[in-house]
Amino acid sequence: MEVDGLIEQASTYLPDEEVAVVKAAYEFASRAHEGQVRKTGEPYLQHPLNTAMSLVDFHLDSETIAAALLHDVTEDCGISLEEITARFGPQVSKLVDGVTKLNKLSRRSQTGDTKSTMQAENLRKMLLATAEDLRVIIIKLSDRLHNMRTLGALPAEKRRSIARETLDIYAPLAHRLGVAEVKWQLEDLAFRYLEPRAYHQIARLVAGKRASRESFIAEVSQELCQALDEAGIKAKVSGRPKHIYSIYRKMTKYDAQGKEFSDIHDLSALRVLVDSVSDCYKALGIVHNCWRPVPEEFDDFIANPKSNGYQALHTTVMCRGTTPLEIQIRTHDMHRINEYGVAAHWLYKEGKAGRHSSEETAWLRQFGDWRDELEGEDLLESMKTDVLVERVFVYTPKGEIKELPRGATPLDFAFRVHTDLGYKCIGAKVNGRLEPLNYTLKNGDVVEIMASKGNRGPSLDWLNPEAGYVKTSHARSKVRQWFRKQERGQSIETGRHIWDKELKKLFVGAVSIEEIARLLDYGDADDLFAALGSGSVTASQIALKLSVDLEPAEEGIAVLPPRKVSPSSINVLGVGELLTRLANCCHPLPGDKIIGYITRGRGITVHRADCLNIINEEDKERLIKVEWGEVAQVYPVMIQVDAWDRVGLVRDISAIIAEERVNVTELNSVGHLDDSISLHITLEVKSGVQLSKIMSRIYTVWNVVSVMRKGE
Repeated sequence: MEVDGLIEQASTYLPDEEVAVVKAAYEFASRAHEGQVRKTGEPYLQHPLNTAMSLVDFHLDSETIAAALLHDVTEDCGISLEEITARFGPQVSKLVDGVTKLNKLSRRSQTGDTKSTMQAENLRKMLLATAEDLRVIIIKLSDRLHNMRTLGALPAEKRRSIARETLDIYAPLAHRLGVAEVKWQLEDLAFRYLEPRAYHQIARLVAGKRASRESFIAEVSQELCQALDEAGIKAKVSGRPKHIYSIYRKMTKYDAQGKEFSDIHDLSALRVLVDSVSDCYKALGIVHNCWRPVPEEFDDFIANPKSNGYQALHTTVMCRGTTPLEIQIRTHDMHRINEYGVAAHWLYKEGKAGRHSSEETAWLRQFGDWRDELEGEDLLESMKTDVLVERVFVYTPKGEIKELPRGATPLDFAFRVHTDLGYKCIGAKVNGRLEPLNYTLKNGDVVEIMASKGNRGPSLDWLNPEAGYVKTSHARSKVRQWFRKQERGQSIETGRHIWDKELKKLFVGAVSIEEIARLLDYGDADDLFAALGSGSVTASQIALKLSVDLEPAEEGIAVLPPRKVSPSSINVLGVGELLTRLANCCHPLPGDKIIGYITRGRGITVHRADCLNIINEEDKERLIKVEWGEVAQVYPVMIQVDAWDRVGLVRDISAIIAEERVNVTELNSVGHLDDSISLHITLEVKSGVQLSKIMSRIYTVWNVVSVMRKGE
């Protein structure tokens, strides 16, 4: 792309002195990026030039376009922000600073930062800058759009990673800002790299019907234009093709209903643009006079705009008897805002750039009120669950409207009104009726929160995702914050109790508590206990995470080895080959810390280092150091599963063991009077790590109370 096209289009709406700023920014960027080449093989300057061109299409001001041209010079060319400020002013410098791709703060591999943490840091910087000037995020979206268009030059894994982030964060963000033109392009491009086979299949299906579809749209458009003209309504009627990703989502929905691609009739729709709001409603009447409307397929987004500012009338009619046709009616101004969203508020008028209205960005300011309390994955979660989703509007008893993510509960509502109200919430009335705290709020609900008069605090159950009490990360972070403020000593004591009761028996012998704390990114065991006791992490989360982190390196063993202990699997330090056997009192497994006991006439008996018989042994001289050598056998070990009896319990547990490709040599059950049951299962496992994974998975089975290793 040559700069002439950029300057020519900018000149159509910018005064000469502003066009000069754009030219100067291009010339500066051209010198700074000279000699740099992208992975596509094209000059690097093409990237900022394409980013700026998208913003010119939106009719953005000269500061924004200049910042887009310069947005990579600080990172890639060593240009300081001070120099940009001196040449182009503080506003351009601030915009460049907001969208720069510096990741030094987030690339702290030495401190154990995860990929999601780095992503969250970048997102945090973007939102911090956005709070001051929304143009930052518009530049960022244009930057991402061009990167997606040239994604094919990157390795496959990198392509998928960027495409996933685009679909999860940037496309919903574009939708939330009302920038439909960018949103659908990001979705289609991301979908192309995430599901290439499905993408090309749908593209072929759509292309196969294109001729007949375009002929149909042309005929009904002409018919509607004639009817509108006869009614004296000046209108522009055009076809609106459905995008590939939206077709994919509809196909997925239809597939669940047993329908096929041929059942999708709204691959195209009609868009009617008129001059005024009154003409919108007049045009709607004409449409319904021409064709029969489909019941319950009408939406008035003019009287009730969407949360991102979208306005239009939507109706579906049965055209020519049996063919449904979607028709959208809007004014030209509505169309501009619907396509360009908040970017439309910078359209140049009388030489001055507008600014975004408080209504359109209220959600962003609301997010800014509590974003500083969120860290790492919580920040990403809050964006996905609280910001980048469809909204529901509910009322307080005084008639105040509160906007929440779709799926929110009365507890989410309480925390949105005030943190203390959430802490003291003991119940809720919705539309005058008492409803559970995990009730899903609907548009128009009137919500009254019942609060305790004492110093009641939240319940740990609220953090259980299966209970569904809180759906927004805002409310969840407030609950966690309350528990974090409690006495650390009490949290540690509570956490240690939970550990001893629910988790210790799953992992004892496989790894120490200190090693587990490090695996979970905690400084020491007390930090882990404090997090467990405060509700920051749950026992089930720890069990599931460790079952993955401790997964054995060897997988896919076709045939299990014989179940006898090979003496060669144990090395006696400083001594030649001796007869060894495993102690029956503690059943040591490879990976356990072990010690040898010199017997009289039976060689060396190998015990776990924490075996009570060894700890209480008075003759310490008979203890000898031993270590595990190469392990090529499986070892019998018994576990006890305590659970509330139910139909299918043994089947579910056996299925988990079978999935891990572990053999069961013995299974006995003992029933109790209180309808509980104890299962004694002897397994053939290769190591303590493998055993811990199996036990942690069994622990998640419904009705299982505890899982322990026998011989402890």
